[in-house]
Amino acid sequence: MRSTQQSVTLIGLGPMGRAMAAVLLDRGHAVTLWNRTASRADDLVARGAVLAADPAEAVAANEAVILSLTDYEAMYDVLGPVPAPALAGRVLVNLTSATPEEARAGARWAAERGAVQLTGGVNVPPSGIGQPESSTFYSGPREPFDRHRALLETLTGRVEHHGEDPGLAALLYQIGVSMFWTSMLSYWQAIALARANGLTAADILPHADDTANSLARFFAFYTGRVDAGDHSGDVDRLAMGMASVEHVVRTNADAGVDTALPAAVADLFRRGMEAGHGGDSFSTLVEVMSKPAGAAVEPVAGSRPIRA
Repeated sequence: MRSTQQSVTLIGLGPMGRAMAAVLLDRGHAVTLWNRTASRADDLVARGAVLAADPAEAVAANEAVILSLTDYEAMYDVLGPVPAPALAGRVLVNLTSATPEEARAGARWAAERGAVQLTGGVNVPPSGIGQPESSTFYSGPREPFDRHRALLETLTGRVEHHGEDPGLAALLYQIGVSMFWTSMLSYWQAIALARANGLTAADILPHADDTANSLARFFAFYTGRVDAGDHSGDVDRLAMGMASVEHVVRTNADAGVDTALPAAVADLFRRGMEAGHGGDSFSTLVEVMSKPAGAAVEPVAGSRPIRA
């Protein structure tokens, strides 16, 4: 965790920004704030924060400027009117969610004004800010990351620098949230199916936990094989999985539960089958998903097409 206090500016007081401001104040940092709705800063000002009159004043107050905004368009709206000389020399710790390309464009925009951007992807909700086990991905110039590391560790105890490419932190973050949203939707689907059959979320929680905890072993098993392009099938043949996911769709339909999510899974399996991979491991769906829908899926090393 951090060992020294410093002065820092924070722009954006949504739930995440407010959590960050509170932790920074708790840890003894001098905090300057700006938010479009100024009243959101009232309690933080009462605790010692300084509320800037406008973004230009906020940026001018400190070298380190933390951005916690809705998206990069909001960043341009807020910082666009700030004179370029005021941005020169600033380190924009941009914790705003974005695509990798948006993060790269934002870094170029900052560089044109003499600033540097550290792209950040915070891997916890607001309640995790300030916790030693929480983590954030960063990418961009290494020197300002190292120089401000103590400040960054105030926000999350674990900080990881992933290279100079400002888009990489955004990519890693989006990979994580892609898995998160899909996984949580699968749990909501499970609860809906349970309810339709007279069970509660509490009834199925132990089973759901067991299923979720088993995934780490599957990730580890398939990682080396996927990287090697080895989709040879055995007990995990795609054709067997196709039958299983069709049972899932029918079970939900019979219970009167929405089938959009399991049907989408079944569609991916069906596309793999149509590409001739029924005898391969269902990991071959990586290759299906790596191409736009409708594109031909070429066999890869280790694959074997299904035989009649």
